[in-house]
Amino acid sequence: MTISEWSDKYRVLSPKSAAEPGLWRTERTPYLREIMDQLSPHKRAQRVVFMKGAQIGGTEAGNNWIGYVIHMAPGPMMAVAPTVEMAKRNSKQRIDPLLEDSTELSKRVKPARSRDSGNTVLSKEFPGGVLVMTGANSAVGLRSMPARYLFMDEVDGYPGDVEGEGDPIMLAERRSATFQGRRKVFLVSTPTLKGVSRIAREFEHSDQRYFHVPCPHCGHEQPLRFTQLRWEEGYPSNVSYQCESCDKLIAEHHKTEMLENGRWVSSSDGDGITVGYHLSSLYSPVGWFSWSDAAAMFEQAKEHPELMKSFVNTVLGEPFEEDHDAPEWERLYERSEDYAIGTVPEGGLFLTAGVDVQRDRIEAEIVAWGLDKHSWSVDYRIFYGDIADPAFREKVYGEITGKQYRHASGASLSVLMTAVDSGYATQEVYDWVRKKPVSRIMAIKGQDRSVAPLGTPSKVDVTSKGKKLRRGVRVWPVGVSLLKSELYNWLNLTLNEDGSLPNGYCHFPKYDMEFFKQLTAEQLVTRIVKGYPKREWQKTRDRNEALDCRIYARAAAIALGVELWSDSRWQKLQAQVMGETKISNTVRPQSAPSKSITRNTRRRKSRSSIMG
Repeated sequence: MTISEWSDKYRVLSPKSAAEPGLWRTERTPYLREIMDQLSPHKRAQRVVFMKGAQIGGTEAGNNWIGYVIHMAPGPMMAVAPTVEMAKRNSKQRIDPLLEDSTELSKRVKPARSRDSGNTVLSKEFPGGVLVMTGANSAVGLRSMPARYLFMDEVDGYPGDVEGEGDPIMLAERRSATFQGRRKVFLVSTPTLKGVSRIAREFEHSDQRYFHVPCPHCGHEQPLRFTQLRWEEGYPSNVSYQCESCDKLIAEHHKTEMLENGRWVSSSDGDGITVGYHLSSLYSPVGWFSWSDAAAMFEQAKEHPELMKSFVNTVLGEPFEEDHDAPEWERLYERSEDYAIGTVPEGGLFLTAGVDVQRDRIEAEIVAWGLDKHSWSVDYRIFYGDIADPAFREKVYGEITGKQYRHASGASLSVLMTAVDSGYATQEVYDWVRKKPVSRIMAIKGQDRSVAPLGTPSKVDVTSKGKKLRRGVRVWPVGVSLLKSELYNWLNLTLNEDGSLPNGYCHFPKYDMEFFKQLTAEQLVTRIVKGYPKREWQKTRDRNEALDCRIYARAAAIALGVELWSDSRWQKLQAQVMGETKISNTVRPQSAPSKSITRNTRRRKSRSSIMG
């Protein structure tokens, strides 16, 4: 009996964890049949690699394998999640319902409440074998026992090095060495970054199979590719798939029939023992994730480039290739514009400041922001002095927040929010910010591994009893790596084909060469850390204050809630500025900034009235 046959006969999906509870039906996800069956003992393959998008069913295929092992082919089995906590959660939410709702499995694994049942959160004993669950962050768990069967889920979420003992996949696979020839290893994950993704690396070493489905019009077999989706921009709900052979449009309701008649086709020789499968979310069954969902996510990612990585990873099921090479400073210097330093061009609607603190000076950039994330550098200032001197701090604060900048319309604008880095002279920065309005200035702390451009603040002032003061200083974590990637994407932009400016375009006045050299003073590189590739930003020259100040000014704009502003709010702000109204404090920051940039706004058809 194959695993797919076992699943159709014995697997019951629990309402606790499944959107479609009841008896498992492989016909619902026909592409999983061969993947599961390759894990059956009589198949030659020893390693099965599944690189996939979301809403495909990869984890459930692995759970079916667990049930099959317990019932039909008992032996020592290990299931590895990215962390121990995730392993515990998966045990309670997926494995326990699997055992309880499938009759043949409930007979073989005693209830956890029974005395000496051998059923704990991370260990399930059954006649002839045991299932041990652990996290890839636990070296002890990975070397706890030999395992004939090894299920490694979401491997791209594993740490690069486990407690100094090396790569977790290598550590885990050593556990199966004694079962050479009879072992089965199943690696499943959505990919992450190209050059770093584990699942992409494993897939490249396999025979690289793709699921070909027939066109309902001409019968031509082809893998589903996102580039073949067709829809009118702005109307993703009216999407169709264009056959690469006959060019006819295919409606999504044909997908069920296409999946039923699909087959896996290998595109490489591989090593003979590793089979690899790639599947995008375009194959997701009708009712799960639709082509129109994919089209809508793509339109959103085009408008918000920071979402493109998630789209490529979770929808296309492909590793994302970052293009964050530092732009040439000469090109930025040459394309600088003729507006006067210290003035705000027509498109700028509000101002923020980013402040970098050095040993003998404070540097600050004033940035104007407009629709579609367009930005204009208004001024760059260097204040020489000692930040430990309160008088010097007061002078700088007044120069930044008190200065009025002349807008092209004649209005006067002042800085709405100032973000000050607290990485150097930390206590002095806290003293500076503590005595100022929270609506005008914020202390920030850069974090390279942050998953959000601006996170939740933490209070750093406490009483003698350790209680955090209600009105104490709050420090905002800033995802500097994310914001550097975003900025370098923007700096590399060129004019659209129709001559218009793309979203995120950055404008600069006639600064000197040093400013542009500092702005492009870092690059994203891949380093091998303990045998595993790691992406990180590195300086290409000593001075990078201009880059830091721009990142901090962007964080200040996010703190104002700009990512969530509606079109009507932008229009109101534009009317205030163009109506020559003084707006030094009309825009108020939110009490808590957005943790991530996810909101989708409507595409604005005309920008001619504000772009000048």
